[in-house]
Amino acid sequence: MQPAEKRDLQQKYKLAPTYYGVIQITNERNHKIWIDVVPNLHNRWAFYQLNLNKNFYRANPLQTDWNQQTPADFSYQVLWQKETTAVTNMRATLKELKNKWLHNLQPFDEHGYNRRPKDWQED
Repeated sequence: MQPAEKRDLQQKYKLAPTYYGVIQITNERNHKIWIDVVPNLHNRWAFYQLNLNKNFYRANPLQTDWNQQTPADFSYQVLWQKETTAVTNMRATLKELKNKWLHNLQPFDEHGYNRRPKDWQED
């Protein structure tokens, strides 16, 4: 690759929009789901697969199922996304977003891999 081509690709990457959002990993065998919010959706499924393959989530039942099954048993889906341009406090935005989706989908116990937040209150 020529230096000019490389610079052009780097510039295009820098100018590409960045999206934050809500993702779901589904165990297709038992239909349990794991919900997370991320500040950048780019290559996120590869990130999770790498961490699961390295046994990064030891305390999570998702890791146990991943280790006992094949990667083909799991699917990844972006449930919601939005461009990051208007976000002033990403941490607060993600926390609020995660609480909203956890309340909506309730991926706990036999339905999923998430733990209930400490401040969890049933509606």
